[in-house]
Order: sequence, then structure tokens, then C-alpha cells
Amino acid sequence: MNVGEVAELAGVTVRTLHHYDRIGLLSPSGRTAAGYRRYSAADLDRLHQVLLYRELGFPLEEVATLLDDPSADPAEHLRRQHRLLRDRLERTQAMVAAVEKEMEARQMGISLTPQERFEVFGEHDPEQYEAEVQERWGDTDAYRESSRRSAAYTKEDWLRIKAEGEDLMRRMAEALRAGVAPDSAQAMDLAEEHRQQITADFYDCPPEMHAALGRMYVEDERFTATYENVAPGLAQWVSTAVQANAARRG
Repeated sequence: MNVGEVAELAGVTVRTLHHYDRIGLLSPSGRTAAGYRRYSAADLDRLHQVLLYRELGFPLEEVATLLDDPSADPAEHLRRQHRLLRDRLERTQAMVAAVEKEMEARQMGISLTPQERFEVFGEHDPEQYEAEVQERWGDTDAYRESSRRSAAYTKEDWLRIKAEGEDLMRRMAEALRAGVAPDSAQAMDLAEEHRQQITADFYDCPPEMHAALGRMYVEDERFTATYENVAPGLAQWVSTAVQANAARRG
């Protein structure tokens, strides 16, 4: 694969791959006659390991040391990553619960004092996510449109949005428990209702964007936990239904 294909597959930028090559963290196995990078399956496997460790917060220098250790066992990498991910999942679930409490308070028009915020959230500051949101989506039309609409919402608007979302979540969970296939017409209709809610309340959400959101529900444990707290298996069910609906409408 060339560098552009690898960047698209891995969800990173070409500049990131060039940087990894320059510092010797991930150098492609081959080059074309014109000097263009060519990545092998083994290169992609190493990139996967690099990105896992980066997601876990390891600096690049430490990642290189771990991966280049001649005594390292690939299975040991997986065991270490699994242990670290489980630890982070527990912390993340506690943070999700804290953020949800803050969201509910704000939607109800309740303003917490600094002392109350500390009592409720402890060390977990919900505002830390604003920087992440801006970094990931701040330059998009969807983010700007969502910010513009949200700024004008009243307490009654937020209560309506919250009630509609909870009602749809409940009906999705009921369909899951009833054994409705996530790629069935009934499930896709619920997914379409979800897409229409996003479009009506926050930003225009075409099917392909909705499909990307659906993938995030199972790729980001914070989103996964929100659905799993309603019903085990709901995150994957909703993700499949959303992507099936996007394919149906594509």
C-alpha cells in the first residue's frame, strides 16, 4: 500500500507517517522506482502496535523501545495493551458517569458551584472534553452548526432533546431484547430516526457521516459504555443498524 492508502486505512495523516519514517519508528519496507513509500503487511502490523501504544499515552521514544526490544513477544504486547486498556476503561467509565451527571445538570438549567462540582466529579473535569472536541471537529461545518444551534437552546429545548433521545434509546433497547436483527427494516428505521434527530437538533447529518458515527459507537469505549449501560450489546446493535441504514440510503 502507498502512504496515502495507509493513512486513510489507519485514520492518521500522511504527515504523521512521514514523521514516523523520519524518526525510524515506522519505515516502509519498500520503495517504488520513483522513491515512493510502499508499506507491507508487516509494516501495517507495526503501525497498529504504534497507534495502540500512542492511544494509551506512551511517548514515541518509549513506543520505539518497546517494539524494538529483541526479546519482546508479540503476545506479551497484546497482554500489556489489554491490561492497560482494561485499567483505562474503568477510569473512563467513572468519567463518563461524571460527565453524564454534569450534562443532566446543565440540561435542567442547574449551575453547580465549584465546591459542588468537586464533590460530584472529584478529579474528573468534564470541561477537558471540550478541547478534544475542538481538536477533532472544530474545523468542520457540523461543529460550527451544532455550536450555533446549541447556543440558542433554552432549558425547555434541552429537556425536549433529552426526552426524545431517551425515548429512541429505549425503543432501540427493546428491539435488541426482542431479537430484532440490526440490519432489518425495523432496526434501520430506528437508525434513520436517530439520524433525523441529529439533523433536526444539531447539524446536517448525511448517511455517510451517520455511518462514521455508528463506527465510533464501538471504537470509542466512552460511547460504547453509554449504550452498554442501557442494554448489553446495544452499542454494536446500533452501530450495525446505523451502517446498514446508511448503505440502504446510499
